[in-house]
Amino acid sequence: MLLGVARRALALAAERRETLEDLPEGERLREPGGAFVTLRRRGRLRGCIGQLPSKEALVRVVAYCAKGAALEDPRFEPVRADEVAGLDVEVSVISPLEEMSPECIEPGKHGLVISKGWQRGVLLPQVAAERGWAAERFLEETCAKAGLERDAWKDSATRIQAFTADVFSESDFESKDD
Repeated sequence: MLLGVARRALALAAERRETLEDLPEGERLREPGGAFVTLRRRGRLRGCIGQLPSKEALVRVVAYCAKGAALEDPRFEPVRADEVAGLDVEVSVISPLEEMSPECIEPGKHGLVISKGWQRGVLLPQVAAERGWAAERFLEETCAKAGLERDAWKDSATRIQAFTADVFSESDFESKDD
């Protein structure tokens, strides 16, 4: 259902620059949560926007992030309406954040939020898995994403938080049907 919401929000954003308001009902969907929506074209990243867990309903977060991934990822031009059909949508529903010591981080299982002062970097668990990073490299890359020195994770003033994610994409379901 969340993939359907993300797909509809993506299409509406690309076609009319509007926000999807017609959201499905459901107790689980209305629970607070955090999520990232990732768009890929032929396996390559086309946009990714997320929101850490908050009091906002999960279904609303997914719709918001899908629109953001389509129009607001600063690394890419906004998605055009004629691109929508060729994009694969992936949703990562993330767990609440927890403080974590570096030696407990498991790349591929944990995503990271590293912050120091006003700077913050976030990387999803699948990023480390896709790139084959060990924990130290994952910490360094998350620091770099935050605009910090790569070894800032060793500084006691740097906050390290981890989360897990339930990740599913349209291509996961398409391949099971074939």
